[in-house]
Amino acid sequence: MARTIAKDHDQKRSQILKSAAKVFADQGFDRASMSQLARECGISKANIYHYYDSKDAILFDILDCYLRDLRDRVCGIDLQDIQPDQQLHRIVAGILQAYQGADHEHQVQISAMSALPDDQQKLLRAYQRELVQFLSDTLNRAAPQVFADDAAKLRAATMSVFGMLNWYYMWNSGAGSQAREAYASTVANLTLNGLNGL
Repeated sequence: MARTIAKDHDQKRSQILKSAAKVFADQGFDRASMSQLARECGISKANIYHYYDSKDAILFDILDCYLRDLRDRVCGIDLQDIQPDQQLHRIVAGILQAYQGADHEHQVQISAMSALPDDQQKLLRAYQRELVQFLSDTLNRAAPQVFADDAAKLRAATMSVFGMLNWYYMWNSGAGSQAREAYASTVANLTLNGLNGL
């Protein structure tokens, strides 16, 4: 007889992913064990295997959930009826808000994605590319004369914006929504207008 799924299955699965992200970020994916993950989750090792058959499966699910949600949140931002410069402001703020509370997941993305098989990495990098393209398209709309027929310059500008946002994540991870909004405004104004825009 097939085992029934508990009513709190999704909640426990989310708890495992959150706890595992902390362990992977603190200990490193290679050094972390299923026993450590179970302890951090507050469940037995046997119970964790009810949800995931391996540490690799947990890693993939952490990154799949995190990057898919990040892509959906940011690429789902409503940009209708606002000018391209305001679109940039809204997207940059949206990215910083989406980063909030996901420090461990972000760190695991940077440090452990390469441990996954190529096909899984390809899927995860597709989420990243969609996010990058969304921001890139907005930058191009905001300054088409700057980026006309210069894909390299547009890519450099796009990745520079992400660099500024990731700096904030690394050094101000505990910042609240208001501080993130203020920094998002700084990044957007600096990108659009240079130092004189500040």
